[in-house]
Amino acid sequence: MPRITAIDKDGNQHDLSAEIGAALMEPLRDANLVDAICGGAASCGTCHVYLRDNWTEKAGERTEDEEFMLEALEDVVEVRTSSRLACQLILTDELEGISLDIAPQL
Repeated sequence: MPRITAIDKDGNQHDLSAEIGAALMEPLRDANLVDAICGGAASCGTCHVYLRDNWTEKAGERTEDEEFMLEALEDVVEVRTSSRLACQLILTDELEGISLDIAPQL
């Protein structure tokens, strides 16, 4: 069960966990840290996070849909090289201990 460290907009740390195979969005949504309005379709941007440390490389490449959504967000929030949509990250053993900041919500 991968552990997740999420830092909210106020700087508070939330220690979460989820089943392998779950989208990272799910524990973040369940903890009321993101809205996840589209339910994981990469079409709303409300699960936008900034990966910390070296997690950007470990998380792999963005999907094409994710790239399009992040480009659309650039007009309203800061998009970084570490930006990801949590709905597009499936938790695996390799993501054990992932650390992230919750991006500003729309």
